Formats: sequence, structure tokens, C-alpha cells
Amino acid sequence: MDPHASGQSITSMVARPVLDSLVHLDDQGGIKPWLAASWDVSADQKTYTFKLRDGVTFSDGAVLDAAAVKANIEHVVDPKTKSLGAAGYLAPYLKGVSAVDARTVRIELTKPYASLLTVLSTTGYGIESPRTLAGNPAELCQKIVGTGPFVLDGPWRRGQGATYHRNPAYAWAPEGAAHQGPALLDGLAIKLITQDSVRVGALSSGQADFITSVPAIRVASLRDTGRQVRTIDSPGENYSYYPNTTRAPFSDVRIRKAFRAAVDWKTLVDKLYFGVYRQAEGPLSPATRFVAPPAETSAPYDPAAAGRLLDEAGYTGRDSAGYRVKGGTRLTVVWKMAKTAESQENQTLGEQVQAELKKSGIELRIEDLPLSQVIPNAQNGTYDLLATTFTGLDADVLRKLFHSDSIARPGTMGSNIPKYDNAEVDQALLDAQATADESTRAGLYTRIQRRLVEDAVVFPVYVSAATFAADQKVRGVTYTAEGYPDFTGAWRSR
Repeated sequence: MDPHASGQSITSMVARPVLDSLVHLDDQGGIKPWLAASWDVSADQKTYTFKLRDGVTFSDGAVLDAAAVKANIEHVVDPKTKSLGAAGYLAPYLKGVSAVDARTVRIELTKPYASLLTVLSTTGYGIESPRTLAGNPAELCQKIVGTGPFVLDGPWRRGQGATYHRNPAYAWAPEGAAHQGPALLDGLAIKLITQDSVRVGALSSGQADFITSVPAIRVASLRDTGRQVRTIDSPGENYSYYPNTTRAPFSDVRIRKAFRAAVDWKTLVDKLYFGVYRQAEGPLSPATRFVAPPAETSAPYDPAAAGRLLDEAGYTGRDSAGYRVKGGTRLTVVWKMAKTAESQENQTLGEQVQAELKKSGIELRIEDLPLSQVIPNAQNGTYDLLATTFTGLDADVLRKLFHSDSIARPGTMGSNIPKYDNAEVDQALLDAQATADESTRAGLYTRIQRRLVEDAVVFPVYVSAATFAADQKVRGVTYTAEGYPDFTGAWRSR
């Protein structure tokens, strides 16, 4: 339940009703006051001073003050928190946090970080009660306490879910929010239903009013029966395959380019997802600030080029099964997939990619990995290929994914799955944060994205998106900049 520690989007989705942030990112990309009423930035862009709202309280009675904000930011970046998401954005820049007085917080940076306010608007930097932060970390994983419009009734029940009740004192929604004041609903009940058919059935039978992760194959039928269906592009990295560039066969850029060119990604995505999701034409989702134009980042389907690249790499022969060989060794890519963590659609997609690659002579072997081994596998680098998506409101997510400082090593969890190490890209990622000029940042990020495509260190598959469905009686649900449902102004007609 603690988004400070977990990088999973589902954690942020279920935590957002409980947690507010210092600032709010609106749907136009503007930063608006929330728990911070105002802020100032020093001329050198290395000191941010926030003035907090008066009268804000946590649901456990604690008062929001500068010490609470300081404790939260320090909790995110503390190595003991083992943050798998939020810390990677701020930790490399943070010099320190101080409580100037009860209502004033100062964040000092070692160097300019243009994305700071955007990062502070995310659920990963949601403000939790300082009393809980000082308690048992295991308890924090089950129950969080915030200043938000809803309050958790009890701990998250593993494999089941949780219930929430309205916070009657809530009076500090972000500036410009569609609904001000306490939530309209008396409460929420969030249930964990992992099977697609059961989840859709719960909505169809009236057992649920609102569901997430609607399988693409069911979108049309739900609409035909009058249900409301909404697909929201998620900002950040598209759902992509990531090759381990430090390990054969993907240490050879020709093999990486051949793998990418050998698959008709558009046809696979269109057919498998029934037009609900669309092919990704670059590393970043179109909902991400500073995403490059598709003309700069798209890579064409070209099986003939794939064949030439494989020949150049020395895989000129074929074995009895039709796979490419070099020196008697088959060209094999092993994808260790934790199927319990993948949707059925993504598993089917993997099987279709497997069939496409075979036409060019590349063997994709999919092995089911126990969920408990996912992180050790990433840390130890014992993989050829991994698939995932990352949420990020602007192109700074690329720093988490491709800067050499983010390479995972034994005992350290990093987000640079390709283990990409490029000094030019490293510097450009830092340069993009050192300036507040939007056009300069856009140019740098376009150059970075183009280079990632040239080096084939990521194989974009489809635009990351979340599909939600609701009963006809549900009204007033809005969506955050991160793509999560906001139930503060939601209501249900009779």
C-alpha cells in the first residue's frame, strides 16, 4: 500500500484516495497548489521553498506541518525504504530537506532539477502521516494514513482488497479540481479480482460499479450493454520489451535491430487488442510531456532487413527446426516471464511474437519465473529479455530507465533493464534537467529518444493505457494526470 516503496501502478491507484500531494498537475500540464499553498524557486533553481496550507490534518489527528513533509521526502529516498519507483527521480538531486518553520519547507538540490514539481505531484510522493512513517515498515505496507478524501477502514487484505470511508473534514482539494470539499460517496470498497472474466462478470451482474483492466476483447460487448468504457493513455514508458545489452545475443546491436524489425508489431497489436490499444511508435507514451514525434522514433517492420542483419551477425545457417545458427549454436532469446504478474493478453502477445520471430529464424523461449525471483533476476542480470511499462509524467522517466546510474546490480534494484551505458545519453538526460527552457528540454529529449531507437535498447510494443468500465449509474468519476480514477466527486444514481 505504500507508494513511497512500491513502483507498481496498482499501488498508486489504491493509495491515491488516501494521499494528497504538495502540488497538483492539471490536465493542461500546469502545476497548481494542493497541500502547498505557494512556493518560490531560487535564481539558480536549486532551492524550492514551499508554504503549506493552514488547517490540514491527517485522518489520525496529526497536523500537516513542515516536519511531516520533511519526514515524507526523507522516507522516500531513505535506502531502508527500498523504493522501487519514487526515489529514483529525486534521490540523485537531493541535497537536503529542512523545516524552516511550522508552515515552511525548503528542498535543496545539488543541481537544478526541472522536473521537481512534476515529480512532487505524483502519488509516489503522496504525504503520509508522520506517525505511521515512524512505525513498523511491515504495517505501513498494509495500511497508510493520509490527508485525502477517503480513509482506510483497516489494513489491505492480501489477495482481497480494502474498504474506505469518507473523510468528513476534507476541505483542501487541489486548485482547479472538479469537486471541492468532502467526497460525495459514503465510502469505497476495492476488491482484488485477478481473473478477467470474473472481473467483467462482477460489473455485468451488478456486484461491482466500476472495474479496471478491462480486457480489450470485452470492450465492445460492455458498450453494447450500456456500460461506460474509458481508455486513458498512461504517461511514461510504453509497454515494451527490454533486451539485456550486456549479454549475448543482445550484446550485438545487429541482433537487437533484427529482433525489432522481424516483428509486425502493428498488426499484432491491432488484432490482439481489437483497436483498444495501438502500436507504440517510440519509447514514450503520447501522454508524456516531451514525447518525440513518431517520425523521429518509429522503426519499420522489415523482415528482409532483419535477415540481412542476422547474416551480418554470422547467423547464416539454419538448423532442422528452421532457426538461425552460428558455429552450430542456435540463435535463442530466453524471456523469463512471471506469468502471474502478466495479463492474459500480454501472455498471448508473447506467443504471437514468438511465432513472428520464428519466421526470421530467431527462437524466443518463454519460461515461467516464480514471482519471488523477479527482482533477484533483474538485479543479477540473468535474463535476455524482460517486458514491462513505467509511469512517468514527463520524459525524465527516461533517466530512470536508461541512465547508467540506474543499472541494476546484485543487491541493488535499478530500473535500467537494458543495462544501457552511453555517456552521451547520460549527459543529455542531465542537461535536460539543468534548464527551465521548455524548447531546449524538448530538443534534448527528442535527441535522446532518437538515440535509444538507433541503438535498439528498447522494443516499444503498444501505447500504455488503462481501460476502465462503469455501470450506467456511476457519475462524476474523473481521472488524474497519472491516469488513475478519482472518486472524490463520484456518485451513484438509484
